[in-house]
Order: sequence, then structure tokens, then C-alpha cells
Amino acid sequence: MLSGQVALVTGGGSGLGRRTALQLASCGARVAICGRREEPLRETTEMDGRGLVEAHVCDIREEQDVERMVDEVLREHGRIDLLINNAGGQFLAPAESISPKGFRTVIRLNVEGTWNVTHAVATKAMIPSGRGGKVFSVTLSPHNGMPGMAHSGAARAAVENLMRTLSVEWARFGIRLLALAAGQFETETLRTKYPQAIVERIAETIPLRRLGTEQEFASLVAYLASPAGDFFSGAVITMDGARDNWLGPWPPSQATDEEGRPLSEERRPNNLKS
Repeated sequence: MLSGQVALVTGGGSGLGRRTALQLASCGARVAICGRREEPLRETTEMDGRGLVEAHVCDIREEQDVERMVDEVLREHGRIDLLINNAGGQFLAPAESISPKGFRTVIRLNVEGTWNVTHAVATKAMIPSGRGGKVFSVTLSPHNGMPGMAHSGAARAAVENLMRTLSVEWARFGIRLLALAAGQFETETLRTKYPQAIVERIAETIPLRRLGTEQEFASLVAYLASPAGDFFSGAVITMDGARDNWLGPWPPSQATDEEGRPLSEERRPNNLKS
């Protein structure tokens, strides 16, 4: 489906980025992945088994590093048709505890890093080639506020607006841009970097009552990268099991207390009473 195309996936050494890179390769694309650490990138290339995935060590926060990496991919393949801005990061903290340095770190990685790679790929590859291309930037759901993630929520909102704006500005070059708002997925980062209490209960906040899988996300990317996705641009596509619309358990009779016991009508909060 993607034979002859070249994709660049940032943050391809783990999680959604790794699975996406492998999925694109299975569809026939040659895939360049980048990240700050060589070892996880090498693990991804070894998992491919077809020789279609190659690794580039790069810190997307650093403009010169990005320029070098994009030039390397172009020297090797002569083109970049698809960019997946997957690299990002944040930490769980109440807003009053986030230091200026911590806030800046998240903004630099998620906003500046995304801009650095997007701009370099567009100006060095997609615009000069005359073929255009596709840019997908991974953001976050839910959109109705994420307590403990003020820095990341602000950063991902900026990226979503960036994709909408560039979809208009760069339409004349045939470049299509999307934001892919990912909800809660079963990834190693979720399992190991967040408090166990959150990991154990997070599925209860999703109407489908489960986490998403890495393969489900990778399959969405492959679909949008295919000709079936050619008319998508300027949109935010949310994949979160309806978490963006969650207002509490439904039907209200399924409401439970902190220990998982059903709430009676008398004990139920006003906003959950029928």
C-alpha cells in the first residue's frame, strides 16, 4: 500500500511511535525513526526484520540536529512523503508545583520540537519535490481539561492549532496535515511512569471500559497514510474510546465510590442522580 514511499517517525524507539513505524514498514514504506537514545531505536530496527526501518539519533528540540537528520534521510532516500510527529513528553504534577523550567521543557519538546521537524521536512523535502506529502502530529485527549497536565494540555493545544493553520497555508503545496489526539493507550510508559493507582483505574474513565492498543493507533496512521486518507487535512482526529465525551458512569446506576461499591440513590452525587 505504501511501497515507494518514505516515512519519518519521531520518537520511534518505543510505544506508539515504534508500533507505527513497524506498521508503516509492513505496508511497504521505508521508515526512518529518530530519538535521543540509540539503544531503543536499534531495538525497533531489529524488530522490523525486513530492513525497511533505519535509526537516526536526534534531539528534535535542537534545530541543527533536526536539519542534519532530515538531510541524512534525504541523502539516503531522496524524498520524505510522510512525517509522524510522535515524539513528546510530560510529567504528572499539579499546576502549582510545575516550575518555569519544567513548563519550558514540555513546551520545547512538544511544540518547538514538532515545529522544528515539520518545518525542516516541509522546506527541504515536501515543498521542493512538488509532490507534497502528509504530516500527522500526535496530541492528547481529552480536550476538556487534564488536571495534572496543564503544561502538556497547553502544548498539545498549540500543536493542534499549528496543524490547522498549516493545512491552509501549505495546501497550495499539496501538504496535508492532521492532529491525532490519542487517549489512554496500553503502553510501557503508562505502565511504568505513572502512579499505579491511576494505571489500575484509568479504564474506568473510558466509555468503552478499556485502554486502546498500540496496534489500533498504528492501523489508524496506516489508513490515513494510504490513498484512502488523501482528502483528510486540517482536522483533529480523536482516538480515545469516547473518553473526550465522558461525563461520568452511564447509566447512573453504575456509579461507584472510591472502593468500587455501587452508590445508592441517596449517596449518589447530584450530577449522577436520575
